[in-house]
Amino acid sequence: MSSGAILPDTKDWTWVLDRPCPECGFDASRVTVDRLAEVVRDNATTWEAVLTLADAAARPDATTWSPLEYACHVRDVHRVFDARLGLMLEEIDPEFPNWDQDETAIAERYAEQDPATVARELLEAAALVAARYESVPPDAWGRRGLRSNGSEFTVESLGRYHLHDIVHHAWDVRAAAARATVESYDAHAAAYHDRTSEMSEESLAQVAEVAELLGPEARILEIGSGGGRDALALERAGLSVRRTDITPAFVDLMRAAGHDADLLDPLTDDLDDPQRPGTPYDGVWASASLLHVDRSDLPTVLRRLAEATRGGGVLALWLKEGDGDGWSTHGAVGAPRRFVYWREDDLRPVLEEAGWAVTRVDHRVSSRTGEPWLDVRAERPGQPGRA
Repeated sequence: MSSGAILPDTKDWTWVLDRPCPECGFDASRVTVDRLAEVVRDNATTWEAVLTLADAAARPDATTWSPLEYACHVRDVHRVFDARLGLMLEEIDPEFPNWDQDETAIAERYAEQDPATVARELLEAAALVAARYESVPPDAWGRRGLRSNGSEFTVESLGRYHLHDIVHHAWDVRAAAARATVESYDAHAAAYHDRTSEMSEESLAQVAEVAELLGPEARILEIGSGGGRDALALERAGLSVRRTDITPAFVDLMRAAGHDADLLDPLTDDLDDPQRPGTPYDGVWASASLLHVDRSDLPTVLRRLAEATRGGGVLALWLKEGDGDGWSTHGAVGAPRRFVYWREDDLRPVLEEAGWAVTRVDHRVSSRTGEPWLDVRAERPGQPGRA
């Protein structure tokens, strides 16, 4: 497929320095200069994971870059911004050489490059420019540089502009990133099941709390059932559980154990209960599952879950507390998985706009890993009672 099928991007994106990007959600005003290097390095791990996919070189359609082509572009963005930052620190008001990203993509045959090589080169380029940001003297963040079209940057605004470019392109390939996470779980499902089969006393208390709130035989939609541990505890507490997961191997494990389980993506699939068609759920249980959903997609998922839940129904949700996102190869799965971190102040309005009334948000620390978590309870507004 020819790279020439891609329409050149002629837009001036400098407006992202003044207001949030409505697509990827990047907000330049919230990025402090001490975090530039951290975000660059974290973003690079997304591309490392995405480029492991067997179809990384495949375009989703004729006019959209493949993950491989986007990765080549991000690698070259790091190189270009590293050179520009170097000029700003070494010269007075330098003018940057023009760079045509679309011509580069064609000339360098992005679509034909080797994914493993690109991953290595991207990580190296990210490390170099991150180190350059860390080396900026405190009094140099206001130094100026000029783009060939006359746009003026300071070192600080250049860094924020740089971040939007790479964050936006990670958003462009978020579906591929989600698949990379699913493939990691799929390859290690049995090990994950074995290592997470025991439920902590704290988790059992949370099960008991939700069971008391909803009453006997309430129907729960579980998002991300994994090996099925939580579903068993919920059923022992008197609830009826619809087991679902986006990972095929987890669904197979639950079925092999004699349980009904459905392969389900809460972002796109029909949430109607096949055992009780047209009947809303009494509650939703989402323990450490929606933390894999892209930040820009979580509002849609939460809205869809609210629409599938009766008035007075309950949402039990657990997300990792923190900023940004990142990939992990620790814990029960050794392959890379993407996690999106949330703060309470950002999460509350998302829940409320999606149709949930937040009843409480507890800040907890995992006794197993020491990581901070948000333990959320929310209620679907409306008259209680089963449909």
